[in-house]
Formats: sequence, C-alpha cells, structure tokens
Amino acid sequence: MPIAVSIALLSFALAAALAVRPWRLLRGGELATPLLATLALLPWLWAWPALAGMPLALQWSAAPLVVLLLGWPLAIPVLIVAGFSAMLTAGAGFAQALTLTLWSGVLPATAVLLLGHLVRRALGTHPVAYLLGRAFAVPLVALLACSVGAAAFGHGYLAHGGQVQVVAAVLLALGEAAWTCAVASALVSCRPRWLATWSDSLYLGRPMPVRAQTNRPRR
Repeated sequence: MPIAVSIALLSFALAAALAVRPWRLLRGGELATPLLATLALLPWLWAWPALAGMPLALQWSAAPLVVLLLGWPLAIPVLIVAGFSAMLTAGAGFAQALTLTLWSGVLPATAVLLLGHLVRRALGTHPVAYLLGRAFAVPLVALLACSVGAAAFGHGYLAHGGQVQVVAAVLLALGEAAWTCAVASALVSCRPRWLATWSDSLYLGRPMPVRAQTNRPRR
C-alpha cells in the first residue's frame, strides 16, 4: 500500500476518534489504569519480534483487547503512539512504523468496532454474547482478515506465502482471541470498570452508580 494512502487512512481514523472527544472516558479515573498499562506494555510488545531477531516475525496485535478496554475513540490515539514508538524501541523506519501502526493497530481495532456492533445487534446484550462474540469471535475474525489484507499489499509474514505462514497466522489469531477473551472474562468478574465496552446495567440489568452514569458515556 502506498505510504500516502496509509497516512490518509491513519489521519482519517485519528480525526474521527478525536472528533468524539475520547478524553471524556477518562473522567472518574476508572480507565486510567488500563490506559497507562497499555501505553507502558504495548510499545515493547510490538517491538519484541524485531528485538528478538525472530526468523518468522510473528506480530502480536493486542488491538482487540485495547478496544475492549478503552473503547475505539481512545484506543486509536493510543495505538498510534505505540506504533510509532517502534522507531525508538526497535529502530524501525518511518515506513515500517506506519505499516505496523496501520495493520496491527488501527485496522484491527476498527474491524473489532464494526464487527462488535454487528454481534451486539444480532445477539443482543447478553454476557455470553459479549465474551464469546465480542471478546473471542470478533478478534479472531478481525485479526485473520487483517493478516490476509496485509499480505495482499505485501506486508507481514503471510506475504511470503507458504503453508507454515498460513498455519502460524491461524494459530496466532486463535491464541490472541483466546487470550483476549480470558482477560475480558477476568475483568468482567473482578474489574468491570476497566472495560469501557462493558456496562453492568446493559449486560446484567444492574443499575450503575450515579457517578458512573454521569461520567462514563454509554457505548
């Protein structure tokens, strides 16, 4: 994909995210912990394949989990910061950082947003639909679709073809989807306020505290 097109897609996504004022989600401080954890861990997670010198650069995305934690509008600027930090952590060039940000961050996050809305409309607001649909099936489909899309434009390990790369892509997507579902399940049970896309009043029929109702816009 030409660099100009990638920059345009990234700029459009960032403008759309900032237009809805995502910093409103930080009122009350419930999402401060997942936000800081994402900013601290994601740059090194994305830099790991280059730092380790892996012969098959299997890139973990984590974008689906970031969307569940922070919501799409807040996730987009965070993913962009994490992606371009690879220029410092892994010594990547601008084009490499741009490709990483787009195909491992912004596009999977956007696919998770769109597919998540389809799952919610189709299956309703049931906890099982959230965990098995939005936290497992949606990340699996989104990650596989983005891997295939990146390969079509000559990016990623799938671009080299071969059965090993295909098997690796499927296993990596399955593993990340399972990991995302496991983390989301644990947070629903123990720290539901760390999930911007979860609401007790919506999925469990429990009234939210007055402070949470006024400070957290419903998604």
